[in-house]
Amino acid sequence: MVEPFLPVGRYGPYPHRLREQFEGVIWRFRSGGQWREMPAEFGAWQTVYDRFAQWRDAGVFAALMEAMIAEAARRGQADLSLVSVDSTVARAHHDAVGMVVDPEVLAALEEAAAEERGNRKPGKPPR
Repeated sequence: MVEPFLPVGRYGPYPHRLREQFEGVIWRFRSGGQWREMPAEFGAWQTVYDRFAQWRDAGVFAALMEAMIAEAARRGQADLSLVSVDSTVARAHHDAVGMVVDPEVLAALEEAAAEERGNRKPGKPPR
């Protein structure tokens, strides 16, 4: 089911290796390992990474996800309320951990933020 979504003719002369490279990308994200740690059975890690970057930029993974969801829905095997892909990460600087802000300072910051939101015209990005 994956092969129809891999752009065989567009990126490189080795279509017989595409499945191995795709499996290498899957290995990378399933294991959480570094690209350089990739087992040799998937090919050179640099090549697999380059394929990943090309496929990412070409929208291959988005098309594959949509097709898999559509096929599962067609078979009646999809509960679309469970489908969610999110890579959002909010990181704080290590110095921010346990930061204590005076309640008056916090109130003043919140008031300034509210005023800024009120002064901004709809559809206009913040300064």
